[in-house]
Amino acid sequence: MSKILDDLYVKEVKELLNEDLKSRGLVVPSHVAIILDGNGRWAAKRKLPRAMGHKAGCETLEQIVEDAARIGLDYLTVYGFSTENWKRSEQEVSALMKLFRFYMVKLIKVANDNNVKVKMIGDKSRFDKDIVEGIDRLVESTKANTGMTFIFAVNYGGRDELVRAVKRIASTYKHDDLDISDIEECTISSYLDTADIPDPDLLIRTSGELRISNFLLWQIAYSEIYITDVLWPDFNKRELLKAIVDYNKRERRFGGR
Repeated sequence: MSKILDDLYVKEVKELLNEDLKSRGLVVPSHVAIILDGNGRWAAKRKLPRAMGHKAGCETLEQIVEDAARIGLDYLTVYGFSTENWKRSEQEVSALMKLFRFYMVKLIKVANDNNVKVKMIGDKSRFDKDIVEGIDRLVESTKANTGMTFIFAVNYGGRDELVRAVKRIASTYKHDDLDISDIEECTISSYLDTADIPDPDLLIRTSGELRISNFLLWQIAYSEIYITDVLWPDFNKRELLKAIVDYNKRERRFGGR
């Protein structure tokens, strides 16, 4: 198995681009999470406005959703907009909101064409009414699909999610619907935005940054982490396959031996 994996990696997984991973003896992770990073640097390298980098990143995401579904992932979660991203310039935030409006509509067709169910995690209350309605429409329009579940994290932060979960737990306890002795890890997980979603097997971060940026802090406790220097707009199916091949080299022990 080790030699097969090494050979595949050296050849940059060219053989896998049009081939079933499982037929080569590779394990396809059930849930992949991605921190999309590098849109601004991609634009700067081309002397383009940052907004053009975000637009290119949205186009990449559209294709990766399709590729991930065809590869056989059960869940794909991406970090679209964090609670900290509001600190960016008003011009950049405004440009991102325009992209949300456009691609939420476009994603309905992409998702339905590939039997993908879409979910959103994060606090959508801060968005304008039409964006909230667009999110709801996207989720509603794809809820009957039975293939991969695509989770889009918007106005999301791991710490914010935990704070909101603790508040809900406290409210339940206050109304005598919960006993403190009953609170376990599974209890906390059930109050998170990802309550019905398994933890990621593999976390990918693009652009070479070595941090998790407040993303899925609870859920990635035992996720395998893969860092690539590729900027998000240049990330493609081949890069996703490289990450999956690398994942197959890992031995997941979850703290055991």
